[in-house]
Amino acid sequence: MPSGYKAFIPASIPPSPPITLDGDLGPLLSRADQALGAINTVASVLPNPQLFVAMYVQKEALLSSQIEGTQSSLVDVLGVEEGSEPIADVAEVVNYVRALEHGLARLQRDHFPMSLRLLREIHGILMQPVRGGKPALTPGEFRTSQNWIGGSNLTNARFVPPPPHEMNESLHEFETYLHADDAVPALVRCALLHYQLETIHPFNDGNGRLGRLLITFYLVWRGVLHEPMLYLSAYLKAHQQEYYDRLQQVRTDGNYEAWVRFFLEGIVTVSEQVIATTRAIQQLERRDIDRVLEGKAGHAGVLLLRHLMRQPVVGVRDAEKALRTSYSTANAVVKEMERIGILKQISKGRRHRKFIYSEYVTILAEGTEPIPRG
Repeated sequence: MPSGYKAFIPASIPPSPPITLDGDLGPLLSRADQALGAINTVASVLPNPQLFVAMYVQKEALLSSQIEGTQSSLVDVLGVEEGSEPIADVAEVVNYVRALEHGLARLQRDHFPMSLRLLREIHGILMQPVRGGKPALTPGEFRTSQNWIGGSNLTNARFVPPPPHEMNESLHEFETYLHADDAVPALVRCALLHYQLETIHPFNDGNGRLGRLLITFYLVWRGVLHEPMLYLSAYLKAHQQEYYDRLQQVRTDGNYEAWVRFFLEGIVTVSEQVIATTRAIQQLERRDIDRVLEGKAGHAGVLLLRHLMRQPVVGVRDAEKALRTSYSTANAVVKEMERIGILKQISKGRRHRKFIYSEYVTILAEGTEPIPRG
């Protein structure tokens, strides 16, 4: 074991003395609760909320991976063909989608509780090795050695999490608090759990991505969020340095209130973005259904439009499969959708053509520009 460095052992949560919701924190918590309520209301009246869930899952996967340095775009991710071998950056995003879907299925379908076991399952999928990427570090296993954040070694690191023995004790306390039924509001408890997991840093790699997944998983598991349509990565990407600073302020100064304020502001901001995006897509869907029905694509065009809201980058073979029809019929439908301006060809030439539902992707892609490498 290296020596001559200082590691941080996090205090138990909830903090003592408890967080006070005086000043602006109380009203901000009410706004955040109302914002989540608005998402739940919108989800309850959507004709097919799974369409929107699938959309937000892919966007979240990209945003969270971009925070970790991937340079892929939303079109890169949406254009991945089933059974193909995507490039490393895109493959990492695909792993994230699979991990997110696995966690949600365990919570919603299997009624499996939030637990360290579930987090390890999710991490095992999230960190699967990808061809051309860096070697995976013990997917699904808690670390058994010291790690650090920032700097080139333990002595000049920006932050050193607890050593393995203390880490295991902290994880036990973390799991206990996952199931706590105290007077702390659910959103504040979620903020504390995210901070604690990031501070324990229990995996060799992937802690940031797993910590961001934890937010949505916890809110869904507790029934605060009825459909998994809210993800904080968009806000954390836009305020990345402040995010790191707020976490560090808790460690150095015990300033939980500033971190909770930042977290709740993120909930409000992202909730408003979800509502705006959902409404914009609903308007686009209604408009384009009318355009399809006024053209020559008919009912098959409407079915393809529904498919495009799940997979907005398609080829004729994809349309053939989605419509369960002949290649010639699918080709005619795609050609008509291109004629009326819903689809645009993004590949070159006439072989293996690829088309994109461009207006839909434009709405969805807001805020997903890769972070420049500095």
